[in-house]
Amino acid sequence: MINIQRFHHVAYRCKDAKETVDWYKEMLNMELTVAIAENEVPSTKEPDPYMHIFLDAGMGNVLAFFEIPNSPDMGRDENTPKWVQHIALEVENIDALVNAKEELVSKGVDVLGPVNHGVFKSIYFFDPNGHRLEIAANYGTPEQMAELKRVAPLMVEEWAETKVAPTHAAWLHENN
Repeated sequence: MINIQRFHHVAYRCKDAKETVDWYKEMLNMELTVAIAENEVPSTKEPDPYMHIFLDAGMGNVLAFFEIPNSPDMGRDENTPKWVQHIALEVENIDALVNAKEELVSKGVDVLGPVNHGVFKSIYFFDPNGHRLEIAANYGTPEQMAELKRVAPLMVEEWAETKVAPTHAAWLHENN
């Protein structure tokens, strides 16, 4: 049986490795831990120089980026709304979330939120590569989280059949 421990890393593309390292350090206090550069792709042996950077996202989690200068300019999936694909990071509590928003705004970042999701609140903004970032703070009770876990399979099954939002967890948004 496979027993996943945590993310080793999650990798995205960046326009400029140094700009990305500097931005994540300045805006989110994330340290550069590893940089790997090659002139060919190790898995395919294709000649394609790249810089692969790894940033400490806390608790053993790593956010990584590739700068690949010989490829066409970086874009995004135009068929997917900008709000769908994002990188979500967690802070300790709602006060830390509010403080994060204030700090980012003071540094000139355009921040949306906090948005209340019923068991956590989030703020949203973009990095210099156009990746949408979310910072979230959980506040759901153990009972609420257990109920969400209980109804999750029921919701997925209903969604698969109807493509209409199931109402098993509508209580999440009743007081928002």
